[in-house]
Amino acid sequence: MIVDKKRIRTCFARAAATYDRQAVIQRRVADRLLALLAEHQVSCPTRVLEIGTCTGILTTRLVRRFPGITELYLNDLVPDFKTMVLRGPAADLDPIFLEGDVESLNLPDRLDLVISSSTFHWLEDLDGLLGRLAEKMAPGAHLCFSLYGPQNFQELRELTGRGLRYHNLAELTAMAGRHLSPISCEEETVLLHFDDPRDLLRHLRETGVNALKASSWNRTRLNEFLRAYQKRFRGERGVRLTYHPVYCLARKNR
Repeated sequence: MIVDKKRIRTCFARAAATYDRQAVIQRRVADRLLALLAEHQVSCPTRVLEIGTCTGILTTRLVRRFPGITELYLNDLVPDFKTMVLRGPAADLDPIFLEGDVESLNLPDRLDLVISSSTFHWLEDLDGLLGRLAEKMAPGAHLCFSLYGPQNFQELRELTGRGLRYHNLAELTAMAGRHLSPISCEEETVLLHFDDPRDLLRHLRETGVNALKASSWNRTRLNEFLRAYQKRFRGERGVRLTYHPVYCLARKNR
């Protein structure tokens, strides 16, 4: 699928009020990113860039984990998220909000840490961005990010034939290694369960992740999808949806 940045911005903006209630996986992924930094004893950074802040789930955890941050740059495609993020503890750092598509923005340099949660799978040229970030990072700085792998939403892909082109763990490790020194790359598979397929579609809509451009469904097609999903993917806990988070921590050599 071709990434449509305008549609992504629209879908996430519409989901702003409901995102935190539905973002079960996103909170789990944000926690794992910070755990990776702790496990590898990454020292407290001072100049930090977060890419894809959304409502601030990672941002809040980040500033609490690293109280020594003095310069914080926050980026998101959706301008309305600035207000939401600044309701949290990040406001005390007077962060600079970089609104827009990170693939085309001018980025700050001499960064100690670049971090991004559940965002990089939406990029058109991940390899290109990793190269740009490496140039903007100070020697010894770290890049810590998560995105989603090929098994993500596999049920939806099976029924509709539509989905993003996800990178697998080996591809991501090699890509990061072209620009930085990978420290840890890992993956996991997480299943969410819903009472019925309509609840699942609501979950997608209320987290904004239904941002793939798709042809409109009429009532007949929607009902066919609901019946097929119920038949194929229902178990004792309800209908399932697969998430496939992939994590990467890398360092710029001194």
